Amino acid sequence: MKFSFTEDQRLLADTVREVLEKACTPEAVRAATRDDRPGPAWRALAEVGLFGAHIAEEHGGLGLTPLDTVLAYEQTGWFAAPGPIVETAVAAPLVVAVGQLPEIATGSLIVSARPAADPYLPDADLAALLVAGSALAPADGVALTPHGSADAARRLFTAELEAAPDDPAAFDQAALATAAQLVGLGRRLREEAVGYAGQRRQFGKVIGSFQALKHQLADVAIALEFAAPLVYRAAYSLAHGDPAASRDVSAAKNAASGAAHRAARTALQVHGAIGYTDELDLQLWLNRVWGLRPAWGDDGFHRARLRDALL
Repeated sequence: MKFSFTEDQRLLADTVREVLEKACTPEAVRAATRDDRPGPAWRALAEVGLFGAHIAEEHGGLGLTPLDTVLAYEQTGWFAAPGPIVETAVAAPLVVAVGQLPEIATGSLIVSARPAADPYLPDADLAALLVAGSALAPADGVALTPHGSADAARRLFTAELEAAPDDPAAFDQAALATAAQLVGLGRRLREEAVGYAGQRRQFGKVIGSFQALKHQLADVAIALEFAAPLVYRAAYSLAHGDPAASRDVSAAKNAASGAAHRAARTALQVHGAIGYTDELDLQLWLNRVWGLRPAWGDDGFHRARLRDALL
């Protein structure tokens, strides 16, 4: 199958990248680990219409498909944009009441959502609406219990909510968007590692000249180049109603998760001891990878679903 993105699809991604370059600097992401949440990136994405991308035009959205937005979600990963973006923009429009769609499209209604089998609601303290599977509950009056999170800009909570079975379309589209974010994160980490390897010196040479390090960085590049087409294929399958779309989503999420994890480990090793420090911006992307890997189905879930689909 020959496939390429359209000019409009690339333009949306370029627009998201342009606004996030200004609104989602490392300083802004770091501020979101403290109190500035969801932060200026949320407002910027609302202004370009990303929250209404999957909402029909008659409800104030753009009426786009997952194939139209997958590149844009890569950009939200590249910048580690904080807030429940996937939960609000991708999962929620498929399960909330029609009357709430215009509020989502403008970004004024923040939604925290989780699969039925997952206990944790991301960024639930910001949300006005909580979704567990396909069950909805207003956040007012629901007691939230905070839990430790690998990513301080993506806080986790549990709540006394009775989950309903997952909406299959909402789950798959959220898993796909998360996979796209992981690809974007992996590419950002690769760039950070390559850049640092060209500057850091040991034994009188830049470490990027060492053969062993070249091999590690090449492995990261290969993993990302194999994962990205699987993500795009899953987006194509969802957009065209392919009966095997869930299989393709699981293949994409599993590959993107593994590639981003490899990129994170390699970037950390390239930076050495300084990579563990909170002061280094690298931590922002490392933590987001570790926070998103279990989101919308962990590696074990998607491997099992892929196995069942194939066998």
